[in-house]
Amino acid sequence: MSDHTSGTSHIKTYLAIGAALLGGTIVTVLAAKVHLGIILGIIVAIIIASIKGWLVAGYFMHLLHERKGIYWLLALTGVFLVVMVGLLLWTYGDQQGTPHGIFQAPAHKETTHVP
Repeated sequence: MSDHTSGTSHIKTYLAIGAALLGGTIVTVLAAKVHLGIILGIIVAIIIASIKGWLVAGYFMHLLHERKGIYWLLALTGVFLVVMVGLLLWTYGDQQGTPHGIFQAPAHKETTHVP
C-alpha cells in the first residue's frame, strides 16, 4: 500500500515539473516578443534555459539524488558556459577588417543618377 502512495507522489511531482516546464516555455515565447537588445536578450534566454534545464536534469534525470561529485561536475560545466558566453559578449563588435559589428548592417554608398 505504501508503494502505491509513493508512486502517486512521484506522478504528482512529475506533473508539477511538467507544468513548470510548460510555463517556462510560455515565458520564453513572451520574452522573445519583447525587444530587449542582443546582450540583455541573451542573458534572459540563458536564465530561462538554465532554470528549465535544472528542472529537467534534477527531476527527470534524477540528479537531485546523486552524490556530490555530480554537483561539482555540473558546477564546472556551468562555469565553463558562463566563461564562454562572457567571451562571446566581450568580443562583440571586434570584427577585423570591417568598420561595423557583426550584427549591424554595412553603410550604404550614395550613388548619383546620371540621366
